Amino acid sequence: MNRIEEKMALLQKKKEKAFITYLTAGLPDLDGTKALIKAQEEAGVDVVELGIPFSDPIADGPVIQEASYQSICRGTNLRSVFALMKEIREEGVEIPVIFMMYYNTILNYGIEAFAAKCRETGVDGLIVPDLPFEEQEELRSALEPLEGAILIQLVSPVSKERVPMILKNARGFVYCVSSMGVTGQAGIFHQEILKYLSYVKENAKIPVMMGFGIRTPNDIAPMKDIIDGAIVGSYFIRLLEEHEYSIGAAKEYCRNFKQELVLGGCCYEDND
Repeated sequence: MNRIEEKMALLQKKKEKAFITYLTAGLPDLDGTKALIKAQEEAGVDVVELGIPFSDPIADGPVIQEASYQSICRGTNLRSVFALMKEIREEGVEIPVIFMMYYNTILNYGIEAFAAKCRETGVDGLIVPDLPFEEQEELRSALEPLEGAILIQLVSPVSKERVPMILKNARGFVYCVSSMGVTGQAGIFHQEILKYLSYVKENAKIPVMMGFGIRTPNDIAPMKDIIDGAIVGSYFIRLLEEHEYSIGAAKEYCRNFKQELVLGGCCYEDND
């Protein structure tokens, strides 16, 4: 098991929901990103999804698109983010980190070289929204012999016929997109969200996470008996921007969200 799988196993043992955040690498700068990752680990975040800036982030809405653009303007690239990862691992940061990125960046780096670098620098997982399941084999084959990063699978409300196939050998957790469209659509979930999430849960042997449009634990309260955790992206980016990337503001939001998940009725039901 890698760090993601170890964390998921621990949370399930504790009957506790996972809290995952999205952070754009390179903002406010690389040192600031490093400080924010450390702050989130201290605040109780379970997994960090680290966005690798890209010029055409097709799965992302305006908030993350703009953050990606600003990061590129600051000179952030994949090599600099790998260097950041190596530094935080050498400094004792153990929180699982997932790269959220687009396939062209991996191809440009070189698939084999990319897989090896993930292993070397302590990258635990990958989310590649523009890489269809049927086209994942080359990347998966490069990753698996190294026992490093794992591919996190995405499913959407229109994935029903494909869900069993996508989840058959999935690892880590499954990322359930809660709405049709891009990130940042606050609280606008698919009209049959409960039915969709229940179907995914029935077919999943791994934890089920819900993302897109989540701001507070109240947003996922209707789904608390189905999902195993929540992913917050655009809202967290906006909060950081509004507070000028304040470490204190990041810690407060993350700590409160996690505490509400645990204490506010968003925990696993104890059926023992």
